[in-house]
Amino acid sequence: MKHITILKWVTICLAAITVCSSCGQTQPPPVQVPRDTTITRDNAVSEIFLDSLQVERFIETEAISDTAAIRFRNFYNSRNYQFAWFTKYDLAEQAGTFWNLYNNYIKYSQDSSLVNNSLAAQMALFQNGDTTYQPSAAIITGTELRLTKQFFDYVQHAYAGKINPEELKWHIPRKKVNAVELLDSLIAKKGANLESWEPLNRQYKAMKQKLLGYYDLSKRGGWDSLHLPKGKTNKKGDDGAFVKELKMRLALSADLPTEDSTGVFDETLKKGVQKAQKRFGLNPTGKVDASLVNRLNVPVEKRIEQILINMERMRWMPEPTDKNRIVANIPEFKIHVLSDTGEVFEMDVVVGKAGNNTVVFNDVLKYVVFSPYWNLPRSIVKSEIIPAMQRNANYLAQKNMEQTGVSNGVPIIRQKPGGANSLGKVKFIFPNNYNIYFHDTPAKSLFAKEKRDFSHGCIRLAEPKKLARYLLRNNPVWTDEKIAAAMNADVEKWVSLKSGVPVAITYFTAWVNAEGNMNFRDDIYNHDKEMSERLFLKKS
Repeated sequence: MKHITILKWVTICLAAITVCSSCGQTQPPPVQVPRDTTITRDNAVSEIFLDSLQVERFIETEAISDTAAIRFRNFYNSRNYQFAWFTKYDLAEQAGTFWNLYNNYIKYSQDSSLVNNSLAAQMALFQNGDTTYQPSAAIITGTELRLTKQFFDYVQHAYAGKINPEELKWHIPRKKVNAVELLDSLIAKKGANLESWEPLNRQYKAMKQKLLGYYDLSKRGGWDSLHLPKGKTNKKGDDGAFVKELKMRLALSADLPTEDSTGVFDETLKKGVQKAQKRFGLNPTGKVDASLVNRLNVPVEKRIEQILINMERMRWMPEPTDKNRIVANIPEFKIHVLSDTGEVFEMDVVVGKAGNNTVVFNDVLKYVVFSPYWNLPRSIVKSEIIPAMQRNANYLAQKNMEQTGVSNGVPIIRQKPGGANSLGKVKFIFPNNYNIYFHDTPAKSLFAKEKRDFSHGCIRLAEPKKLARYLLRNNPVWTDEKIAAAMNADVEKWVSLKSGVPVAITYFTAWVNAEGNMNFRDDIYNHDKEMSERLFLKKS
């Protein structure tokens, strides 16, 4: 399987699929389709049929919600109540395929909320090959309907996501999955060609393979904690017991190609250390420090949990409508500029500090603003500017700021264009309700840091001129010289893009990169922690 980064993944077209509502949008209730009476016993695929009253009694007994009930009726109406999971003599092929999918999902996802022990016991009786087992018509009918309900529940969890992202302040249009169409397709294929059938992207599948490997490591006892020796440089040329332990640890996580029991810090180990540092978003110095050791010491069980959390997020993501887009991944402190041929470039960024979190949402970048004014948010004016003005009457002039009015008793303050402007020399606007945008910054030293959460919520760019050149590349008016002049003017200049560029601001702390390596990042906003509390049952 060809690996791709989680950020490149958003450019891949998924199968055309459509169950759950787009977040933040009220969807009309599903329409019940009429019964297809053109299907008869002579032309039906199945030889056995349900009574519609049996379906209605099941819906009532199981207390199925109105929306789910319409989905249930639509499925059976569209097939004129043919059995979906049984032939005249036995379970249909698609029943066994689905049951394997379901059991595998339960096993790797740890989603105990989908466990159905009574149905599992019944399926075992059908699948064990005991010819003496003669189920009644009532048992077959009950199993048929329970399998259909289980399939719809499975699709919601496994393909659309167990958690509503809006509850966690992910303001994105949620991926849609049509469970009825998926079930119709599974039956038509008789459970074959699952690779093309499952509405899962390649990044998700790559993560699943890594997850299975981490489960295997956990069964084998995981890894021991490393203890960084004091007074040692822990770099190429060193030796000792710690080097041996480090080699064993890096071999477990595939940072070293093979296990090496020698105690010499050689060039191979240096490359392994650099590989591990890159996977954790650290500067690849090749020297072992506390920052790397702390990340290597995170127990394998915690890494499994982190992978599962991010796989849930991947289920939410909608199909991209445009391969030309910009993706910002907050915990990675990077943006990725993408085209239909792949990644054009990536760039280091500074994101919001805890308490001023950068919001997760999708939008469209429409404007490049050279030499911008900075219109200070009301919250900053109240908490920072007013106290500074009270201490120093010349504060606004010294900061190249001006007051343009008053709103509800609070001064309206903006900072004029110029080198000291907090937005730097250019900003990039994708109009939204969160007042989030990309911009330059005079505080260039922050980009040398590994952890870059310092802003009030907007995203600061390390190379804003590079992004401006890219966005205006097809506009012959905007030469490099004109861009440079506009960035250093004392007058604000707005430029509208001919075609807006989709922007996705995401929060992934685990993904598989282009080289097939498992990447992890710190949970800077505790979003993983909140999801963990919802996804996993914790032992008291």
